[in-house]
Amino acid sequence: MAINYTNVRDFELPQEIEIKGKRVYYGRRFNPNYDVCLVHGDVLDFLREVPNNFATLIVTSPPYNIGKPYENKKEFREYLQWQEEVVKECVRILRNDGSICWEVGNYVENREVFPLDIYFYPIFKKLGLKLRNRIIWHFEHGLHAKTRFSGRYEVILWFTKSDKYVFNLDAVRVPQKYPGKRAYKGPNKGKPSCHPLGKNPSDVWKVVLEDWEKEIWEIPNVKANHPEKTPHPAQFPIELVERLVLALTNEGDWVIDPFMGVGSSVLASLLNNRRSAGVDIVKNYCDIAFQRVLDALEGKLKRRPLGRPIYQPSGREKVAKPPEEWKTLLNWMD
Repeated sequence: MAINYTNVRDFELPQEIEIKGKRVYYGRRFNPNYDVCLVHGDVLDFLREVPNNFATLIVTSPPYNIGKPYENKKEFREYLQWQEEVVKECVRILRNDGSICWEVGNYVENREVFPLDIYFYPIFKKLGLKLRNRIIWHFEHGLHAKTRFSGRYEVILWFTKSDKYVFNLDAVRVPQKYPGKRAYKGPNKGKPSCHPLGKNPSDVWKVVLEDWEKEIWEIPNVKANHPEKTPHPAQFPIELVERLVLALTNEGDWVIDPFMGVGSSVLASLLNNRRSAGVDIVKNYCDIAFQRVLDALEGKLKRRPLGRPIYQPSGREKVAKPPEEWKTLLNWMD
């Protein structure tokens, strides 16, 4: 049974605690002397306190400016100018061998769709970063559109600061589809041609144990029955961040999330022995993030494990069968 984060206590700040050798700080200022640093405050105020060349990975999903409860909707140009200020600070605090992963969806105005990754790319490029992958995160569930096709994907833009960057491919290799495949020509003819540790998962992530090699990351988004569900309306699943953390950092490195929400990026880092810091403007989300960190350290956090196969209905479930009312409707349409 999932832990209920609906009524998490309003923590007084600051909070300092140590559990199983991990030191956690929750307050209003950035503090690098801990394994986990959670900050309630403004994103730019937070970033300006972080030293230059500090983080190995900056990973986040910024507000999409679509009027979610946690964001003040701005005029689109004003929104992009604000985001550019944030990105500039992120580039400043990023190590030369570091990466930035910016997960975005679409901005919608008067039923017109504006893909945010198209608008963010020139911001990062102008600041000298290099795009390594445009990763597609595909999910099955979401709002059903009535005047266009329902959106079922978002994009992760992965940029690096230089050509020499951390990339641990072996840490995220996926099972080979045909591990017994052999070279059919050349000097290695007849020898196994696959990597014994697995293959590169590519840039569209469909995270299913038997099908990680496709170019879609199909990771369930956090809806009502998801074990990680909190009151946040646009929550990051932990496993979406986990592959980025494993591939783009080493143990002990710093991971920073400038729009932390309820702390999924922080948890993905903590669970893989990285140090992490995050900030959010909404106090309740920060409280939930802090409680989730405590639960993780105490072994009580409910989560969807990395790579768990997505549930497929057998067809025998009641909800998988067409309702009786449809039969009458379909007969009438015939």
